[in-house]
Amino acid sequence: MPKQTAAEIMVDILIDWGVKVVFGLPGDGINGIMEALRKRREEVAFVQVRHEEAAAFMACGYAKFTGKLGVCLATSGPGGLHLLNGLYDAKMDGQPVLAITGHHFHDLIDTHAQQDVDLDRVFTDVAVYSARVMGVAHVENVTHLACRNALVKRGVSHLNFPVDLQEETSGAERSKRNVPGHNVETFAASAGVPAEADLRRAAEILNQGGKITILCGRGALGAADELEQTAEMLGAPIVKALLGKAAVPDDSPYTTGGIGLLGTAPSEDAMTECNTLLIVGTSFPYIEFYPKPGKVRGIQIDIDPERIALRFPAEVGLAGDCKRTLGLLLPYLHRNADRGFLEKAQAGMKEWWKLMEERGTRRDMPMKPQVVAWETDKLLRDDAIVACDSGTITTWFARHIKAKRGQKLTLSGNLASMACGLPYAIAAQIAYPERQVVAFVGDGGFSMLMAEFATAVKYNLPIKVIICKNNTLGQIKWEQMVFLGNPEYGCDLQPIDFAGFAHACGGTGFSVSDPGECAAVLEAAFAVNGPVIIEALVDPFTPPMPAKIKSDQAVKFAESLARGEPERMKILGTVIKDKLRELI
Repeated sequence: MPKQTAAEIMVDILIDWGVKVVFGLPGDGINGIMEALRKRREEVAFVQVRHEEAAAFMACGYAKFTGKLGVCLATSGPGGLHLLNGLYDAKMDGQPVLAITGHHFHDLIDTHAQQDVDLDRVFTDVAVYSARVMGVAHVENVTHLACRNALVKRGVSHLNFPVDLQEETSGAERSKRNVPGHNVETFAASAGVPAEADLRRAAEILNQGGKITILCGRGALGAADELEQTAEMLGAPIVKALLGKAAVPDDSPYTTGGIGLLGTAPSEDAMTECNTLLIVGTSFPYIEFYPKPGKVRGIQIDIDPERIALRFPAEVGLAGDCKRTLGLLLPYLHRNADRGFLEKAQAGMKEWWKLMEERGTRRDMPMKPQVVAWETDKLLRDDAIVACDSGTITTWFARHIKAKRGQKLTLSGNLASMACGLPYAIAAQIAYPERQVVAFVGDGGFSMLMAEFATAVKYNLPIKVIICKNNTLGQIKWEQMVFLGNPEYGCDLQPIDFAGFAHACGGTGFSVSDPGECAAVLEAAFAVNGPVIIEALVDPFTPPMPAKIKSDQAVKFAESLARGEPERMKILGTVIKDKLRELI
């Protein structure tokens, strides 16, 4: 049997762990790994990116959409450093990702050689497991552990691999305790469930509740049936943190949609008026949107015991998988005969959707971003995967694109990083070639990693990239004004012809600025069998205002106009006009 290189051993172990794709960019610090991937290209695909940050985002997106291990590869020094933003996205949203980085020759480490960056130390904070490969006798053990740790701990693992050791061949002497065959690709998923006594205590509180609200998030994905059964039993509206947008479909009679600055008014009411809160699989970070402590009883379900009572003082914590735990809890629950609280939420949602339709069907110029989201939603299939970016675009995604049963929708949650939308979409299309995949992004986030559209063209991925182009960093602009009372500064962007860019990359580009033409343009774009950019020029003066504007926000907004906001008349005109339309 021919001897294997250390890099080949590592790649074989990845294959054993079920890895089908590696996202990365070649470099001289990973030549041995690239050769191993070339030899195994029929078993594991290498997807070449244009920037290592995108490779990490793709690995994170792949993990989010599939639940499987995402893998990214970068060379030494700057290559490894470029991975970090995407890896922190995985860390903060609890996704299993393996990052493999190269290093220069092992006997020149820490000697001020070129690209001599101590990636072991750099990755200490982002990774749940990080190891430097010490040779062919070492690579098997650490690769197994890296994969296992990422999956078990739902985080980032890191392997740092000196380039000369990648070429070292099998047969090297092992230490006497490094006995072969003792480390294999066995993964044991945690099957922990809450104690029966805790389930009974939780049920007792919920059965006494009356006005009960369920707040769910990322951990509740896949538990739609159990969430709706619980809501029906308790007469409870379901409020969704953004990472839990797909936890229950938006046409469910139980949900009031999102919460927070980009949430709905009925969700705010459900949170402020309840007397009992059931938190399911979320650490929603904005504490100001929770009920006030001491006035509302709390129950929390989370797979991570460390998260129990992190945001809200839960009386009972149920540590376990959300779907299984809800299934175990349901038999102890009594049907709440008072449906008034739920019915009020349902009535509120009918009015909310009327408002969203009014905003999404406007025909005045310049085109409102809500129109683009509303028309996009109509074209999404039941199997659609939608990747959103961070910024004002997130508000339109949250409010106007309705999650349907069977769809997958996500974005950068706790990191809230810009630039993730396009890489996420590429990873989704690679994972699910037959499904409809859409990136719903803003021009600020898209332009950060826009070269990855060429990656979509290279691999003939039929993703549809919808860019709401307002030529400004809108979220920052409105934060400067509404939260700080300052005039906007440093937010305007140099316009880019994104449709022309699509053609330059070898794809297809469309432009639309007339709301009356938006539906037809999107329909034509979606009919193209290949990667497409749809550039939608939208009103830069449409604010992503909260569902309920607080008095201090109104004061800060007024202060920003009074202190010399350069576009104050246009902004004021838009806001006043919008409010008059809603009153009429």
